Amino acid sequence: MLYHSTEQDDLMTRFFSAVVLAGFALSGAFAQAAESLPMIHINVSGAEFNAKTLPGRPGYDFMFPSATYFDKWQAKGIKVIRVPITWERLQPVLGGPLDPTYAALIDTLLTRAESRQMAVLLDIHNYGVYRKQPVGSSAVPYAEYKKFLSLVAERWNGKAGLHGYDIMNEPNGAADANWPTSAQAGIDGVRSFDKIKPIYVEGRSWSSASQWAIQNGALLLLRDPSNNLIFSAHLYLDSDASGTYKTGPAANFDLDIGVKRAKPFVEWLARNNKKGHIGEFGIPGNDPRWTQAGTRLLEYLNKNCVPVAYWAAGSMWGTYPLSIEPNAAGDKPQWAMLAPFVSGNSSCK
Repeated sequence: MLYHSTEQDDLMTRFFSAVVLAGFALSGAFAQAAESLPMIHINVSGAEFNAKTLPGRPGYDFMFPSATYFDKWQAKGIKVIRVPITWERLQPVLGGPLDPTYAALIDTLLTRAESRQMAVLLDIHNYGVYRKQPVGSSAVPYAEYKKFLSLVAERWNGKAGLHGYDIMNEPNGAADANWPTSAQAGIDGVRSFDKIKPIYVEGRSWSSASQWAIQNGALLLLRDPSNNLIFSAHLYLDSDASGTYKTGPAANFDLDIGVKRAKPFVEWLARNNKKGHIGEFGIPGNDPRWTQAGTRLLEYLNKNCVPVAYWAAGSMWGTYPLSIEPNAAGDKPQWAMLAPFVSGNSSCK
């Protein structure tokens, strides 16, 4: 989520414990059957929960989707799932091998997605740091980040259930200045083993869509020998764009706020002939004005062929207001906003 402070992280962790394209490169088992661009993806959160508790206990501190979890989303037409994971859990020692237990859980995740003609976007959900130290520092050299992503690509590049790699979620703070160099190291790490699947590159300043053009000019210099980079911004509708939604819409709430925040990113993509994606967008389901503004945003993104991954689904969310995880009462209100856009714009390929 955008502008996510340490204090917010502590609050969210306690909450969790009390209760997660100007064009687009299709890959995976569903690609050959796709008639149009799948516009709605979802984030399935849980594997990154309680990241301060390391390594954590599977099924208690964190959770991967169950054996039948994807069935409900397959039935709704979802084909791409962004799954946040924790670098420290996957590689407990910097420069060391992948953790066999956590890696095996990812193996199973990809197999389950593949069996349903779905594919996973693996998201390194680390905010530009490893054990609180920014990539590019003496504690976490670029070479070690590159090596880590090479290990990820080496293990999973041949899996049909893998859609692609989101090489870092929301770099910010001390990681901001280093991010273009870090991103190139991450790209090089992936491409040392995977020459095909898309690499998603988020931006500085929490990957803010509204700040994208100001913050991310240096990303235009990134080099991918496979020419398959997708730039991924995040976008929320609350007053500070943080995604915390501490209050409801103001009396003068602008129903076009989502469109206005997306435009700098979408126009940057078009101006530079780049592919793009909104990796996180979510709203509470308790006020029709959020839904109206969200619908206008989705119409704009659909018109411009920019997919969006809703934040979030996942069985550990409890009463989290942005959750679209169905419960005993049925679908959450936000699903009615998303459903008309799942099949996408037939003119987007």
